[in-house]
Amino acid sequence: MGLGSLAVAHGATLDPAMLPKIEAATFEVVQAKPLTDPLTYEKPLPLELLPYQERTDKYYSIGTAFAIGHNRYVTAGHVLLAGVGSLWGAPELRDSKGHVYAIDKVEKFSLRKDFVVFSLASPPADDALKPDTRPALNQVVYSVGNALGTGIVIRDGLYTSDTPEQQDGSWKWMRFSAAASPGNSGGPLLDASGKLIGVVLMKSANENLNYALPIGQVLEAPDHQAIIDTRTSYQLDIFDARQNGLFKAQFSLPMTLGDFYRNLQDRTNANSETELKALLAKESANLFPNGEGSSRLLFQQTQLDGFPTLIVRGSNGEWGRAGSSSQHFSLSGNGYVDVGGAGRNGLVHLRRPDDMDAARFYGDAKTRMDLLASTGMFQRTVASEKIKITSLGKPILDTVYTDRWQRPWRVEVWPLPYANGFGVVYSLPVPDGSVMLSRMTQPANLHDTRLDMDQLSNFIYVTYEGTLKQWTSYLKDSTLQPAAFKNIHLDFDYGRRFGYASSRVSFAYGTDVQAITPDSLLWLGFRFFMDGGKAVWDVGDIDVWKDSTSDNHDGINIQRFMPPPPDLDKDMSSRWQQLTQHQFPYNGVARPDGDLMKINAVSAPAGVGGKSPAVLYTAYYGVAGAASQAEMKRKLDLLMKNLQVKEH
Repeated sequence: MGLGSLAVAHGATLDPAMLPKIEAATFEVVQAKPLTDPLTYEKPLPLELLPYQERTDKYYSIGTAFAIGHNRYVTAGHVLLAGVGSLWGAPELRDSKGHVYAIDKVEKFSLRKDFVVFSLASPPADDALKPDTRPALNQVVYSVGNALGTGIVIRDGLYTSDTPEQQDGSWKWMRFSAAASPGNSGGPLLDASGKLIGVVLMKSANENLNYALPIGQVLEAPDHQAIIDTRTSYQLDIFDARQNGLFKAQFSLPMTLGDFYRNLQDRTNANSETELKALLAKESANLFPNGEGSSRLLFQQTQLDGFPTLIVRGSNGEWGRAGSSSQHFSLSGNGYVDVGGAGRNGLVHLRRPDDMDAARFYGDAKTRMDLLASTGMFQRTVASEKIKITSLGKPILDTVYTDRWQRPWRVEVWPLPYANGFGVVYSLPVPDGSVMLSRMTQPANLHDTRLDMDQLSNFIYVTYEGTLKQWTSYLKDSTLQPAAFKNIHLDFDYGRRFGYASSRVSFAYGTDVQAITPDSLLWLGFRFFMDGGKAVWDVGDIDVWKDSTSDNHDGINIQRFMPPPPDLDKDMSSRWQQLTQHQFPYNGVARPDGDLMKINAVSAPAGVGGKSPAVLYTAYYGVAGAASQAEMKRKLDLLMKNLQVKEH
């Protein structure tokens, strides 16, 4: 499908005799639609609901270009850059008769001025627009371009003013009132005589005064050079701080389009890496777990939460946890999916269905993603109808990233050709399934997205939970486990004994304390805390429920505490005082709490004597319903009997 006849909007008075020349010199910039789709859907896509032109066109129309001389063409830089890493075809030009022309070489380029000059592999006959580099203000002008992907139209307005460019006023943008629609970018701005005076680049957000680059800036730019000289800003979703910089680079042209993309992307990626490194260095003194703002999170009581959260810094400088589950989807076999988010990032907890093989679940990214898709959370809109995506197929990247705390994240990249984008998922194996950090990104931003997510993975707070049956499957494969598990030994024998041992603490109990079955639910409350002057990620809470039934909280708990800094909340210092003096509720006396009976006691490291301890552990036993003090104390004593605090 071509452009069809050149349309002139109502009110335009351009001489009709000029229209054939303008038509011959102006082109759509198009990208071929993907020929294959790795996604599967609940039913055939109802493409018949799309407008005829949209559903029958083999190309996406993304902008406008025009001829300025023999085999020399111009478009907006950002239009050509839509092809960087694209899942659609490379940008090409299409004329009014539907002929498509491949781009041959990029001849000159400016990222800051947002233009590119290029040649075609097999150009049509020469029909170039003649330039006027000194246009007068307050004259009638015409924007020529591909309006909303429906073909080239001409619309009139006034050239009203000049505005200094934003960075340092090195040149002035032309401001004009002729209408500009999505797709106009890269098209010519003409005067009443049909002469070329500018390149249409931007639509004004708040007023009908759009932006064009004076054509003189294109013609006078150095030949055979790609010039990058623009302000950039890098930010991570863990704080408001930014690293502002000036991205400056230059390389020689001409180049094929593919080589141009590679050279530009390499320099862009390197600049992003430099800015990220500078941002982290600038914030290092107050980057969690460093700085006073980290203290509350490092010393507060361990929080058990199967849903992952992102550690972020608030406006008050304190670090806390962000993100919570906002949607819940049930799967077969007691599986489920909880979904939430923090900033630009999705957060997911996927519980593996009981009837799904653990090795298949942990080893096959497609299996995990298909479980998410089965909830109906992935949808593609076609016209007014939302169609469920039932599978994303296989990822094009499936690798492992080990974060700062030696946790092995599965990194998967899923192509979404219809959206010309990627879904990026960082999946961390846990005993009951997987927790995930996810983000959608454009192809050109894939490298930056992975830089971000590599860093964000260091700031994920997650509890490891699962039934003892799930733990058995998880512990069989050491590649699933963080390095911290090298220091943890779990030993359980159904109907007989449960034991936990690490270099910090060990304990064991038998069925005379609590039943030990495949359905017993074990939580390891990993958290961040200080040890020997440095931050570590290790277990601060061990919780074992009698079973996984949500309304039956019979269980035992061993929890780690440290003396808080004096400047933290009074409730933290009060709790530490209660612990050191064995005050209520840590006094070994049973107490009712709702439908439960509870009892706690304190265990200190051996050999502390009269010294103030650097760490204390509590032992807890709870049972639903009524129980006597004697029975509660007997169970607690059995638990305390084998509890040994090894650290000092």
